[in-house]
Amino acid sequence: MNIINARLRGKAGLFRIELQGDRIAAIEPQADVVAGSAVDDLDAQQNLVVPPFVEPHIHLDATLTAGEPKWNMSGTLFEGIERWAERKAITTHDDIKTRAKKTIGMLVDHGIQHVRTHVDVTDPKLTALKAMVEVRDEVRDLVDLQIVAFPQEGIESYANGRALMTEAVAMGADVVGGIPHFENTRDQGVSSVKFLMELAERTGCLVDVHCDETDDPQSRFLEVLAEEARVRGMGARVTASHTTAMGSYDNAYCSKLFRLLKMSGINFVSCPTESIHLQGRFDTYPKRRGLTRVAEIDRAGMNVCFGQDSIVDPWYPLGNGNILRILEAGLHICHMLGYEDLQRCLDLITDNSARTLNLGERYGIEAGRPANLLLLSAADDYEMVRSQGHALVSVRHGKVLMRRTPAQIERFA
Repeated sequence: MNIINARLRGKAGLFRIELQGDRIAAIEPQADVVAGSAVDDLDAQQNLVVPPFVEPHIHLDATLTAGEPKWNMSGTLFEGIERWAERKAITTHDDIKTRAKKTIGMLVDHGIQHVRTHVDVTDPKLTALKAMVEVRDEVRDLVDLQIVAFPQEGIESYANGRALMTEAVAMGADVVGGIPHFENTRDQGVSSVKFLMELAERTGCLVDVHCDETDDPQSRFLEVLAEEARVRGMGARVTASHTTAMGSYDNAYCSKLFRLLKMSGINFVSCPTESIHLQGRFDTYPKRRGLTRVAEIDRAGMNVCFGQDSIVDPWYPLGNGNILRILEAGLHICHMLGYEDLQRCLDLITDNSARTLNLGERYGIEAGRPANLLLLSAADDYEMVRSQGHALVSVRHGKVLMRRTPAQIERFA
């Protein structure tokens, strides 16, 4: 199979991409537009070909449960946790697998092939984790799935929390999670971060912590996580998700914090639609956006990306798997509609996300790498966002996984 008439980000002109088996065999410049020479050639029609979109932060075990058994009426993070605790009590192995697979189908339909899912392990039976370990194997032809052992109700504050985290890693979790701002006390929050970092270092796991997901400017566990990552030399393997309290930190403290963050080398995930929905709930006016400082993190040379977080669950009642929807909303919310931001905005759902997931040479359009890529509906990053574009074809392991036919419009005047 060959892909012809393709544009590549950051490169001028058109290209032909040759696929052999499940690998990219060659990438060659084209002098002009050409016609396909084989029946299975894919014509990019002078639009972008990019690596697959990446979903760096979602909760597949909780998707499609909004309103079961009750709706989150306040729209707050903490009520969402309460509603999920009620739903978790009646969930089953098969229920989780059915919902997770349905949601993964939504992600695949929108060009996503790499997914990091947080899975609640504050459950003595580890029901969700057992189900998701099976799902990871069963969907590997569709997506590469990383599982985070996520202590939704805390590590130190939940009975046997440390033991459950340790067991979750032994059962096959790829990533160690945490939620220090939800622990009962600051001391417990600090202790939880030190424990999870030690567990990850000992077992070779990656780290992804729900960190300071609050409007409280006194919630400052990010500095603890960053320092642990710095002293252990683990920064590239560590992710701080949400960090929404940073939107409430004063500039004097943030100036000092950014020095540490840059030294640590950690990654960041922002979930803009979820954060703007959940945060700011205790404000009248002025009302905070409730997001981390995405633009400032990016412009300081640190790695930041966007995730969906939730799809129809106790924390967020909407969502359809389309990460381009998140990108557009995030660019608006984060004041990133300037010229330079728009020229490279796809970084926030491709390369930056791949770096967060530590995908390395398993990702990217280069000869010798996996034949996983997307044919898009626009010629550059700006036009993809402006036109609310789509992934038209998704190729995985050298075979077409998904094909979308754009809507047709007829004019009668």
